[in-house]
Amino acid sequence: VNILLHYIEKTFDVKSKILDFHHPHQLLEGLDGFNLQLSDHPESLEQLLVDCIDTLKYSVKTGHPRYFNQLSSGLDVIGLAGEWLTATANTNMFTYEIAPVFTVMETVLLKKMCEIIGWGETEADGIFSPGGSISNLYGILVARYKQYPEIKTKGMTALPNIVLFVSEHGHYSVKKAAAILGIGTDNVIEVKCDERGKMIPAELEKNILQAKKMGQTPFCVTATAGSTVFGAFDPLHNIADICETHKLWMHVDAAWGGGLLLSRDHSYKLSGIKRANSVTWNPHKLMGVPLQCSAILIREKGLLEACNQIGAGYLFQPDKLYNVDFDTGDKAIQCGRHADIFKLWLMWKAKGTYGFEAQINRYMELAKYFYKVLKKKDNFKLVFDAEPEFTNVCFWYFPPRLKHIPKGFERDQELQKIAPKIKAQMIEEGTAMISYQPCGDKVNFFRMVFSNPATRQKDVDYLIDEIQRLGKDL
Repeated sequence: VNILLHYIEKTFDVKSKILDFHHPHQLLEGLDGFNLQLSDHPESLEQLLVDCIDTLKYSVKTGHPRYFNQLSSGLDVIGLAGEWLTATANTNMFTYEIAPVFTVMETVLLKKMCEIIGWGETEADGIFSPGGSISNLYGILVARYKQYPEIKTKGMTALPNIVLFVSEHGHYSVKKAAAILGIGTDNVIEVKCDERGKMIPAELEKNILQAKKMGQTPFCVTATAGSTVFGAFDPLHNIADICETHKLWMHVDAAWGGGLLLSRDHSYKLSGIKRANSVTWNPHKLMGVPLQCSAILIREKGLLEACNQIGAGYLFQPDKLYNVDFDTGDKAIQCGRHADIFKLWLMWKAKGTYGFEAQINRYMELAKYFYKVLKKKDNFKLVFDAEPEFTNVCFWYFPPRLKHIPKGFERDQELQKIAPKIKAQMIEEGTAMISYQPCGDKVNFFRMVFSNPATRQKDVDYLIDEIQRLGKDL
């Protein structure tokens, strides 16, 4: 406990390093008394404690105020306590019989999230899953089952050549799901986006008609609410209109953007989400719940169970002493399922909906501040000139040497190398962590995201200075 508490203190100390970087081969070979190889004989308690200290020592402090690397960042102490309690209870989510409190909590939270989406009138459904990729998989799985229930027994050979649509900036898990479900990645049609990264409805319509003309059978559209790189929101109302016209299932991947529904100032960006048939929402991203915590929400009750139910007689006996509706395990594709619910429930108790709202609004303010500061600096260039719509802010840093090279292929070749070099130095020094990537015809640029409750304005200023310090002579 003391080791853990000491690490938490270090995590929030802005002067501490985010990481003590070592290469994989160094960890494999072993470092000063820290050996990952396993022995046949037990080791002493002292050695185990040293191993615990070293494991944390060489890990990344994802709760550090200057950790901006992923969409899930920050360390919520209430959530952490929730995770500790969950591990202490050490149970499985498949039946009320062995997880009475957790299964009822899940029912309460799913109902709450469905109401926030706007499905208050209908009796909706859902389940917590191990991450957004699996939640997206559920969305597509249920979409296909709804259209073709025979898939469950007969398999893909009983179906026509089905296709689904996703924005070109949609999450890669949609293609992964198509591969896993036997639909095939060639049958995922990517829809063009506008310059801000939002799906163009006219292009979606065109793609659907084209697919039908080629003898393919569209069944599902995955819209994105908060894309990974640009933080873009697809126009959900327009997409819903098209889905209704063509009788297609509409899934919304709001893994990143779902938390914005809790902000009265910003929830309009997801306007139309209540018309979706299914929604992915990850509280472990914008809401800051410790990993992992993701929900798939389905508007029509009963579909999830009909699609996945196998009815194992040794788990789901119908003649138990309690209401077996709370044995939710057969809705899931897993048997063993971790309780991801308590930490979210406890945080919601501690903050209230308004506490989450205040936290999220603050991230939006920080993104706006960051954007305004960068806009004034001539050695930084924003990927989008307009004010950020979400907490993602994408930008390039131009070392003085590149300022005099005219825009074009030669400059791009050089600019491509800048972000990886700055990032490598940051990691080696352990001062900050921020992500970079190329996208389409845009060479490597930095992607700043705000989802860390420990981050303050001074950390944003520090990051800008740090990029300039590390990059000015490149």
